[in-house]
Amino acid sequence: MIFLQFLLVVFCMLLMAAHFLRAGAFFLMAVCFGLLALLFVRRPWAARVLQGWLLLGTAVWILTALSAATDRFAQGKPALRLLLILGTVGVVSGLGALTIQRGRLGTHFGLAQPEELTAGRQDGEAAGR
Repeated sequence: MIFLQFLLVVFCMLLMAAHFLRAGAFFLMAVCFGLLALLFVRRPWAARVLQGWLLLGTAVWILTALSAATDRFAQGKPALRLLLILGTVGVVSGLGALTIQRGRLGTHFGLAQPEELTAGRQDGEAAGR
């Protein structure tokens, strides 16, 4: 399961890097690749940096969708498919940020308690009452 969570974050970062490459923003593309190294830093600050970047990427995808759709509308071309695709990519980037917070990936970064310990603590609290 943690592999799939890592894979989602890597996929989102690679999509953002491709977007920045297409836009000619080579520095931002390099930042995307550099931030992938933070997946191996088991500290809460590393998780927060990744989450912030993914949320910023979500905003970039939504703004790009709106800008491109506005251009297509002005040209009299359909834009629904473009909005659906870019909107979905934006939502997936947001889910990547949420994935870092929850589950095993959150435990990896020290943001969440291990599920076994949390379940044991709840059972102990229920038995103590």
